[in-house]
Amino acid sequence: MSAEARGAAGAASDGKPGRGRRIILWRHGQTSWNVDRRFQGSTDVELTETGIGQARRAARLLASLKPDAIVASDLKRAAATAAELAGLTGLDVTHDEGLRETYAGVWQGLTHEEIIARHGEQYAAWKRGEPVRRGGGELETEVADRAAPVVLRHADKLPDDGTLVVVSHGGTIRTTIGRLLGLQSRDWESLGGLSNCCWSVLGEGVRGWRLLEHNAGTLPEPVLGDDD
Repeated sequence: MSAEARGAAGAASDGKPGRGRRIILWRHGQTSWNVDRRFQGSTDVELTETGIGQARRAARLLASLKPDAIVASDLKRAAATAAELAGLTGLDVTHDEGLRETYAGVWQGLTHEEIIARHGEQYAAWKRGEPVRRGGGELETEVADRAAPVVLRHADKLPDDGTLVVVSHGGTIRTTIGRLLGLQSRDWESLGGLSNCCWSVLGEGVRGWRLLEHNAGTLPEPVLGDDD
Protein backbone atom coordinates (compact mmCIF):
# COMPACT_ATOMS: atom_id res chain seq x y z
CA MET A 1 0.00 0.00 0.00
CA SER A 2 1.32 3.44 -0.89
CA ALA A 3 2.07 6.09 1.72
CA GLU A 4 -0.94 8.05 0.39
CA ALA A 5 -3.27 5.09 0.82
CA ARG A 6 -1.91 4.23 4.28
CA GLY A 7 -2.45 7.82 5.40
CA ALA A 8 -5.97 7.88 4.00
CA ALA A 9 -6.85 4.58 5.63
CA GLY A 10 -5.58 5.89 8.94
CA ALA A 11 -7.60 9.09 8.58
CA ALA A 12 -10.69 7.07 7.75
CA SER A 13 -10.47 5.10 10.97
CA ASP A 14 -9.53 7.99 13.26
CA GLY A 15 -12.19 9.07 15.74
CA LYS A 16 -13.49 5.92 17.40
CA PRO A 17 -14.05 3.34 14.65
CA GLY A 18 -16.90 0.91 15.08
CA ARG A 19 -19.52 3.39 16.26
CA GLY A 20 -21.84 2.42 13.42
CA ARG A 21 -21.99 5.88 11.86
CA ARG A 22 -23.19 6.36 8.29
CA ILE A 23 -22.33 9.01 5.69
CA ILE A 24 -24.66 9.68 2.76
CA LEU A 25 -22.93 11.63 -0.02
CA TRP A 26 -25.69 13.17 -2.14
CA ARG A 27 -25.11 14.85 -5.49
CA HIS A 28 -27.12 17.99 -6.34
CA GLY A 29 -30.02 18.09 -8.77
CA GLN A 30 -29.92 18.87 -12.46
CA THR A 31 -28.67 22.21 -13.83
CA SER A 32 -28.84 23.63 -17.34
CA TRP A 33 -25.09 23.02 -17.67
CA ASN A 34 -25.63 19.36 -16.84
CA VAL A 35 -28.13 19.15 -19.68
CA ASP A 36 -25.66 20.82 -22.06
CA ARG A 37 -22.82 18.62 -20.74
CA ARG A 38 -20.80 21.67 -19.75
CA PHE A 39 -18.07 21.31 -17.16
CA GLN A 40 -19.36 23.31 -14.20
CA GLY A 41 -16.54 23.06 -11.71
CA SER A 42 -16.80 25.91 -9.22
CA THR A 43 -19.10 27.97 -11.46
CA ASP A 44 -22.25 28.78 -9.46
CA VAL A 45 -25.07 27.40 -11.63
CA GLU A 46 -28.61 27.09 -10.27
CA LEU A 47 -30.94 24.09 -10.42
CA THR A 48 -33.43 23.73 -13.24
CA GLU A 49 -37.09 23.07 -12.47
CA THR A 50 -36.33 19.42 -13.14
CA GLY A 51 -33.46 19.61 -10.66
CA ILE A 52 -35.73 21.06 -7.99
CA GLY A 53 -38.18 18.21 -8.56
CA GLN A 54 -35.35 15.67 -8.30
CA ALA A 55 -34.23 17.21 -5.01
CA ARG A 56 -37.74 17.09 -3.58
CA ARG A 57 -38.23 13.45 -4.50
CA ALA A 58 -34.83 12.39 -3.14
CA ALA A 59 -35.33 14.43 0.02
CA ARG A 60 -38.51 12.52 0.84
CA LEU A 61 -36.57 9.26 0.66
CA LEU A 62 -33.54 10.47 2.60
CA ALA A 63 -35.69 12.06 5.29
CA SER A 64 -37.03 8.60 6.13
CA LEU A 65 -33.48 7.61 7.15
CA LYS A 66 -33.73 10.19 9.95
CA PRO A 67 -30.41 11.96 9.41
CA ASP A 68 -28.77 13.66 12.37
CA ALA A 69 -26.95 16.41 10.44
CA ILE A 70 -26.66 17.97 6.99
CA VAL A 71 -23.58 19.68 5.56
CA ALA A 72 -23.46 21.07 2.03
CA SER A 73 -21.35 22.89 -0.50
CA ASP A 74 -22.15 26.59 -0.55
CA LEU A 75 -22.69 26.63 -4.33
CA LYS A 76 -26.33 27.32 -5.24
CA ARG A 77 -27.08 23.95 -6.81
CA ALA A 78 -25.95 22.03 -3.72
CA ALA A 79 -27.41 24.51 -1.22
CA ALA A 80 -30.84 24.38 -2.89
CA THR A 81 -30.75 20.58 -2.93
CA ALA A 82 -29.86 20.48 0.77
CA ALA A 83 -32.64 22.94 1.58
CA GLU A 84 -35.25 20.43 0.42
CA LEU A 85 -34.07 17.88 2.97
CA ALA A 86 -33.72 20.52 5.68
CA GLY A 87 -37.33 21.55 5.12
CA LEU A 88 -38.55 18.01 5.74
CA THR A 89 -36.31 17.16 8.69
CA GLY A 90 -36.14 20.50 10.50
CA LEU A 91 -32.34 20.25 10.54
CA ASP A 92 -30.11 23.22 9.89
CA VAL A 93 -27.69 23.03 6.98
CA THR A 94 -24.03 23.84 7.54
CA HIS A 95 -22.51 25.24 4.33
CA ASP A 96 -18.81 24.72 3.69
CA GLU A 97 -16.84 25.90 0.66
CA GLY A 98 -14.52 22.93 1.17
CA LEU A 99 -17.25 20.79 -0.43
CA ARG A 100 -17.31 22.76 -3.68
CA GLU A 101 -16.72 21.04 -7.00
CA THR A 102 -13.23 20.88 -8.49
CA TYR A 103 -11.96 24.19 -9.82
CA ALA A 104 -11.06 23.40 -13.44
CA GLY A 105 -9.81 26.70 -14.83
CA VAL A 106 -10.35 27.11 -18.57
CA TRP A 107 -12.32 23.86 -18.78
CA GLN A 108 -15.22 25.45 -16.92
CA GLY A 109 -18.08 26.32 -19.23
CA LEU A 110 -16.82 24.06 -22.03
CA THR A 111 -18.83 21.10 -23.28
CA HIS A 112 -17.42 17.59 -23.14
CA GLU A 113 -16.75 17.71 -26.87
CA GLU A 114 -15.01 21.11 -26.63
CA ILE A 115 -12.73 19.86 -23.86
CA ILE A 116 -11.66 16.86 -25.93
CA ALA A 117 -11.13 19.01 -29.03
CA ARG A 118 -9.10 21.71 -27.26
CA HIS A 119 -7.43 19.79 -24.45
CA GLY A 120 -7.50 16.20 -25.69
CA GLU A 121 -4.03 15.23 -24.45
CA GLN A 122 -4.71 16.59 -20.97
CA TYR A 123 -8.10 14.88 -20.89
CA ALA A 124 -6.58 11.53 -21.91
CA ALA A 125 -3.87 11.84 -19.24
CA TRP A 126 -6.53 12.47 -16.60
CA LYS A 127 -8.51 9.42 -17.72
CA ARG A 128 -5.32 7.33 -17.46
CA GLY A 129 -5.14 8.28 -13.80
CA GLU A 130 -2.26 10.71 -14.06
CA PRO A 131 -2.21 13.76 -11.75
CA VAL A 132 -3.57 16.50 -14.00
CA ARG A 133 -4.54 20.10 -13.28
CA ARG A 134 -7.53 20.09 -15.56
CA GLY A 135 -7.75 23.47 -17.24
CA GLY A 136 -4.99 24.71 -14.93
CA GLY A 137 -7.15 24.11 -11.87
CA GLU A 138 -7.03 21.75 -8.88
CA LEU A 139 -5.57 18.27 -8.67
CA GLU A 140 -8.03 15.62 -7.56
CA THR A 141 -5.87 15.00 -4.49
CA GLU A 142 -6.17 18.68 -3.59
CA VAL A 143 -9.96 18.41 -3.77
CA ALA A 144 -9.82 15.42 -1.42
CA ASP A 145 -7.44 17.34 0.87
CA ARG A 146 -10.08 20.03 1.42
CA ALA A 147 -13.29 17.97 1.23
CA ALA A 148 -12.55 14.78 3.16
CA PRO A 149 -11.59 16.57 6.40
CA VAL A 150 -14.90 18.49 6.30
CA VAL A 151 -16.81 15.21 6.04
CA LEU A 152 -14.80 13.51 8.78
CA ARG A 153 -15.12 16.51 11.10
CA HIS A 154 -18.91 16.45 10.86
CA ALA A 155 -19.10 12.66 11.01
CA ASP A 156 -17.12 12.67 14.23
CA LYS A 157 -19.85 14.78 15.85
CA LEU A 158 -22.50 12.14 15.17
CA PRO A 159 -23.95 9.98 17.91
CA ASP A 160 -23.36 6.24 17.73
CA ASP A 161 -25.26 4.84 14.73
CA GLY A 162 -25.86 8.41 13.54
CA THR A 163 -26.29 9.52 9.91
CA LEU A 164 -24.67 12.49 8.18
CA VAL A 165 -25.91 13.75 4.80
CA VAL A 166 -23.26 15.51 2.71
CA VAL A 167 -24.64 17.45 -0.27
CA SER A 168 -21.93 18.08 -2.81
CA HIS A 169 -20.83 17.49 -6.42
CA GLY A 170 -19.97 14.45 -8.50
CA GLY A 171 -16.22 14.93 -8.71
CA THR A 172 -15.83 16.01 -5.11
CA ILE A 173 -17.88 13.07 -3.87
CA ARG A 174 -15.80 10.61 -5.90
CA THR A 175 -12.49 11.95 -4.57
CA THR A 176 -13.85 12.03 -1.01
CA ILE A 177 -15.02 8.42 -1.20
CA GLY A 178 -11.65 7.39 -2.63
CA ARG A 179 -9.82 9.14 0.19
CA LEU A 180 -12.03 7.74 2.97
CA LEU A 181 -11.71 4.21 1.59
CA GLY A 182 -7.92 4.53 1.43
CA LEU A 183 -7.75 3.98 -2.34
CA GLN A 184 -4.79 5.28 -4.32
CA SER A 185 -5.70 8.42 -6.26
CA ARG A 186 -5.06 6.82 -9.66
CA ASP A 187 -7.87 4.36 -8.86
CA TRP A 188 -10.51 6.92 -7.89
CA GLU A 189 -11.82 7.07 -11.45
CA SER A 190 -12.85 3.41 -11.08
CA LEU A 191 -15.74 4.68 -8.97
CA GLY A 192 -18.53 5.35 -11.43
CA GLY A 193 -20.18 8.74 -11.66
CA LEU A 194 -23.25 9.85 -9.75
CA SER A 195 -26.47 10.77 -11.53
CA ASN A 196 -28.16 14.00 -10.50
CA CYS A 197 -29.66 13.68 -7.02
CA CYS A 198 -28.35 10.17 -6.49
CA TRP A 199 -26.14 9.28 -3.56
CA SER A 200 -23.54 6.93 -2.17
CA VAL A 201 -23.51 5.49 1.35
CA LEU A 202 -20.46 4.83 3.51
CA GLY A 203 -20.87 2.75 6.63
CA GLU A 204 -18.47 2.56 9.53
CA GLY A 205 -17.03 -0.74 10.68
CA VAL A 206 -14.19 -1.82 12.93
CA ARG A 207 -11.69 -1.39 10.06
CA GLY A 208 -12.92 2.02 8.94
CA TRP A 209 -15.32 3.14 6.23
CA ARG A 210 -16.94 0.80 3.70
CA LEU A 211 -18.83 1.64 0.51
CA LEU A 212 -22.32 0.22 1.03
CA GLU A 213 -24.25 1.87 -1.81
CA HIS A 214 -23.12 3.78 -4.91
CA ASN A 215 -25.16 5.92 -7.32
CA ALA A 216 -28.33 4.91 -5.51
CA GLY A 217 -31.72 6.49 -6.05
CA THR A 218 -33.67 4.22 -3.75
CA LEU A 219 -33.32 3.47 -0.06
CA PRO A 220 -30.55 1.07 1.01
CA GLU A 221 -31.53 -2.56 1.46
CA PRO A 222 -29.98 -4.85 4.08
CA VAL A 223 -27.06 -6.92 2.76
CA LEU A 224 -27.65 -10.58 3.46
CA GLY A 225 -24.86 -13.11 2.98
CA ASP A 226 -22.17 -10.45 2.44
CA ASP A 227 -19.37 -12.93 1.67
CA ASP A 228 -21.18 -15.82 0.06
